[in-house]
Amino acid sequence: SEAKPPEEKAPKGISPVKAKKTPSPADAERRKLRPGSGGEKPPEEPPFTYQLKAVPLKFVKEMKDIVLKEAESVGSSAIFEVLISPSTAITSWMKDGSNIRESPKHKFIADGKDRKLHIIDVQLSDAGEYTCVLRLGNKEKTSTAKLIVEGIL
Repeated sequence: SEAKPPEEKAPKGISPVKAKKTPSPADAERRKLRPGSGGEKPPEEPPFTYQLKAVPLKFVKEMKDIVLKEAESVGSSAIFEVLISPSTAITSWMKDGSNIRESPKHKFIADGKDRKLHIIDVQLSDAGEYTCVLRLGNKEKTSTAKLIVEGIL
């Protein structure tokens, strides 16, 4: 309270022109709202750009090769699995560069960020290179793994 009297006297001595230069109440309010930033500059980045940066399109877990021995594998199934981010991305599957359609042979399982390609009743002809294509907007990522069916000599 001791500092008050000089402050109160000062405005009376100041000419009206100078008084207009004091920050407007809006400016003062803004300063109060953001104590950490010194009031003049806004926070480094608006929050929404943070969010975009927080979810780059990516495979959290890539596909892994599957090796099956023909004798054991015929009639069994193989499951390629990836974990993707964000869960809004669209996945599609390819074998040796051609799109796979869902069929009794190939089941696509999408559960949140977990995406699986289930190959039912594996035959020698199913061996090859499988690719999961991840798309979000105009971005694209791929993860590739092999299904190896080893013939028995």
